[in-house]
Amino acid sequence: MTRKNGLSTLERVMEILVACDSFKESLTAEAVVEAIISGFSEIFPAARYHSFPMADGGEGTAAITARTLKGHLVTHTVTGPLGVPVTADFAVLKEGQTAVIELAEAAGLAQVPPESRSPLFTTTYGVGQLIAAALDLGCRHLVLALGGSATCDGGAGLLQALGVSLRDLHGQEIAQGGGPLGGVFSLDVQGLDPRLTDCSIDILCDVTAPLLGDTGAAAVFGPQKGATPPMIPILNASLARLASLLEAHAGRDLTTLSGIGAAGGAALGLVALCGAKLVPGADAMARLLGIDRVMNQVDLVITGEGRLDGQTACGKAPQAIANLARQAGKPVFAFAGTLGAGSERLHAEGFDALFSSLDRPCTLEEAIANAAPALRRCARNVASALAVGRSFQAA
Repeated sequence: MTRKNGLSTLERVMEILVACDSFKESLTAEAVVEAIISGFSEIFPAARYHSFPMADGGEGTAAITARTLKGHLVTHTVTGPLGVPVTADFAVLKEGQTAVIELAEAAGLAQVPPESRSPLFTTTYGVGQLIAAALDLGCRHLVLALGGSATCDGGAGLLQALGVSLRDLHGQEIAQGGGPLGGVFSLDVQGLDPRLTDCSIDILCDVTAPLLGDTGAAAVFGPQKGATPPMIPILNASLARLASLLEAHAGRDLTTLSGIGAAGGAALGLVALCGAKLVPGADAMARLLGIDRVMNQVDLVITGEGRLDGQTACGKAPQAIANLARQAGKPVFAFAGTLGAGSERLHAEGFDALFSSLDRPCTLEEAIANAAPALRRCARNVASALAVGRSFQAA
């Protein structure tokens, strides 16, 4: 029986940290955390719950950080991925010094109808406009979350919005999109927004892909953005051309950096010209939200996402939470809608127990419709089993 502050864990109120990502297409991260706490509270009503809706750098990152850290959202109309105006939000934190900008707000796949998806034409221009808007507000720490993009333009549109000129062989500004990028002949950075030199920029990556090749931005992620097989070599050549021009400015190889292929290479120019740092999204979000500062005081850590499988260990939010818990010596329970192939390997990665919220065979539509009550029931049952174990410990 462990003791803390002179009291055994059975004599004092339990402290439980609940840090979960969304269950995609069914529950937001906030709804997941709420359902788990609701179920646990039926058995442990007096426990103290530390609530942390999570994201790994994908959709929801800006909104979650704004709510959790008592920041606020700023709304702007910017150029969307298809070149038409869209409304996009970013978060402002820490007395206006930090901006959390979500690429998917201005260049997201969800903003492009399936029949219109083609990374030959989609652009990150609006992302650059959001960065400029954050600079206008005085933000000098920029956090850019790259998940959920519709683009494969190497961040060319983003750079153009920030004042960089990309010209073809005839000295004309190239059109937006991953296709026209192959015609870029020269790059003029003299117009780059000078305020960026005073900024620290963190790029949250949800993948570790390089820029080029069979495991790069176009080959791996292009098809989900609408790229057909003949488009892949075109996009690969376009990214290689832009990279070669930017590498001349940076004085180093950029194409093999871990994560530089995220969002179609959107961070390429910021890394080359502004010294931006590529960081694993889930780890950075955990630090930004302050989860590491709470970890030492809790008795149990609960995390989860829609599907727990072998990919969870590859930088997903639950793995980031499990890593912090393992460092602090805390037990970890993980909840999911389903447990997929390779989930058994997670026990060696810091997860003590895994639970699926599905309590009967059903269709995907039924699982999505009943996700919240099913998760709440599952959490209650797990809490009940934990209470039985605690009663035996006390006996």
